[in-house]
Amino acid sequence: MTDRPAAVAALEDVHKRFGSVHALRGIGFAVERGEVVALLGANGAGKTTALGLLLGLRRPTSGTVLLLGRDPREAGARMRVGSTPQETALPELLRVRETVDLVRAHFRRPTATESLLGSFGLEAVQGRQCGGLSGGERRRLAVALAFAGDPELVLLDEPTTGLDLESRDRLWAAIHAFGSAGGSVLLTTHSLDEAEALASRAIVLRQGSVAAEGPIAALKEHARAPSLEAAFRRLTGMPP
Repeated sequence: MTDRPAAVAALEDVHKRFGSVHALRGIGFAVERGEVVALLGANGAGKTTALGLLLGLRRPTSGTVLLLGRDPREAGARMRVGSTPQETALPELLRVRETVDLVRAHFRRPTATESLLGSFGLEAVQGRQCGGLSGGERRRLAVALAFAGDPELVLLDEPTTGLDLESRDRLWAAIHAFGSAGGSVLLTTHSLDEAEALASRAIVLRQGSVAAEGPIAALKEHARAPSLEAAFRRLTGMPP
């Protein structure tokens, strides 16, 4: 028997309250090394709160949060982790290439600039100031920066929101290549097509609790649904 790979991210019986709001209700899940996992749920289900805990931006009310086996509030735990939040502020006057190099400079063994620009389709705009980018170009740059430090784990919150089909497919290819090379990804998405295209496993949240988790095919079978969308609606109690 072989040992299971160590989890690169884990929540164990985690509760999170914001005053009277109980955002997370004893949730627990893990992301194993080399996995691409989709975190699914309706608005307000707790997806962004869970990512914030894993990034050390918030602390749990109770329970344990581990990032690469350590408390995510330790700076050292985050050095091998990349992230893209739903909204990212970019330096308006810096050029795209300068922005990439600025972020790379924070890491000991960063990803090559040319590799990042190529993977995310930014070569043609590398000399443009960030303030002059379109919304889709800004989003592609924001996601590219999550990979600048040659991370072991990347956390992406709605990475393809607002992208056209070509840009979305470029990001999908980059995320898939990272996972195929042994990297780990936890992404939130409202696109069930995106979850099926990228993730080997999904975790479905409902009102701050884990409603179901497992391989996509297993979730469909569990919900007795012909598609992931139908399974998601049944698992979250949304109308068909």
